[in-house]
Parts: sequence; structure tokens; C-alpha cells
Amino acid sequence: MTPTEKIANAKKRINELERLIEYWDNSEENDVNKIDFEFNEDKVAA
Repeated sequence: MTPTEKIANAKKRINELERLIEYWDNSEENDVNKIDFEFNEDKVAA
């Protein structure tokens, strides 16, 4: 594999990671609004 091909593949991976990061950021914001439950420490097993 030539250096040019390696650079092209690295750029593709970087773009994929950036899209995933954006997706995760957006989904976390949506999930924060959906999570609504109470946590009772007395019922948690040690």
C-alpha cells in the first residue's frame, strides 16, 4: 500500500469517526430528556 493510499484510508476513518461522534452527541442530548426515574439506594444489593 502506497503512502497516498494510507493517507486516503486514514481520512476516510477520520470522517467516519467524526460522524459517529456527532451522532453520539446528538443521541446523548435526546436520551437525557428521556431518562426520568428515581433511584432508591435501599433496594440496591451490595
